[in-house]
Amino acid sequence: MNTVKIGAIGLGGQATGHLENLAGFDDVEFAGMCDISEPRAKEASQRFGGNPYTDYREMYDDQELDAVYICTPPFAHGKQELLACKREIPFFVEKPIGTCLEQVLEVHEAVQENGIITSVGYHWRYYSHTNRAHSALEAATISGALGCWMGGMPRVPWWRVREESGGQHVEQTTHVFDLCRYLVASDAVAVHGFAAQGSMTDVPNYDVDDMSVVNIQFANGVVANITSACMLEGWDRVKLEVFCRGLVVTVHPGSVSINRTGETESFDNDVSGSLDQDRIFIDAVKRGDSSEILAPYREALKTLEISLAATESFAQGKQIDL
Repeated sequence: MNTVKIGAIGLGGQATGHLENLAGFDDVEFAGMCDISEPRAKEASQRFGGNPYTDYREMYDDQELDAVYICTPPFAHGKQELLACKREIPFFVEKPIGTCLEQVLEVHEAVQENGIITSVGYHWRYYSHTNRAHSALEAATISGALGCWMGGMPRVPWWRVREESGGQHVEQTTHVFDLCRYLVASDAVAVHGFAAQGSMTDVPNYDVDDMSVVNIQFANGVVANITSACMLEGWDRVKLEVFCRGLVVTVHPGSVSINRTGETESFDNDVSGSLDQDRIFIDAVKRGDSSEILAPYREALKTLEISLAATESFAQGKQIDL
């Protein structure tokens, strides 16, 4: 395969970033641009190429796609992925991969049955400073981790509706949950969380948590605590700290610090995680080999299981075993 014919479903800001990356690849051709907004579909078609669509099923029928990018909001995931599996089309899908575990498990089963190449938008796994953190921790015995995504509320209306986004810990802090899983190198076995509301009563159609804390126990014995907060104004904090005897690794969105018995080295990220992620996915489709993809669908499923278990724990007030 010399050229990869791409279709895109959902053409908001996240999609635009991927399309800009793909437009810089000589071996990518845009075949279709699909969005429920016809003006947006036409605008993307004029800018990047491909035919505009408002129905992804029509695009699947019209075009012989080699791969599809699915960048819809969390609540809109599911049917596009299932049809891609049925048509045996590799797909890239933005995180989180859904808000309903039953639907995500159905897609996962279809991916496995049809041998579909997949990639999910956990671009932090591709950063150079994340790789440094991974290397520093590889031979260490990790005891625990503390993570957070704390700041203000994104402006898109669906984000503040739990049924549509899942809440901040599902939609936004998912990057920290996933990074924790990646660096700890283990699956979660138990989740216990608490959430607070009440400070955002002036925000219309708001039913997500103002702040939450989630405790996680991993199969290898590591424990973690991850905090989310979206009610802050003029202050933010996003990071993951991993603790070992004589070693603390702190990962920020653009840098990592590695402290060994009091001596600290810091490194900035020097690659575009999103660009590398897209390049690796396209190469995987061309070769029919997904071995270099760091976040396939099955990995995203394990991350989602943690955050949805946290939602269940918020409601039930008890530990949820996985």
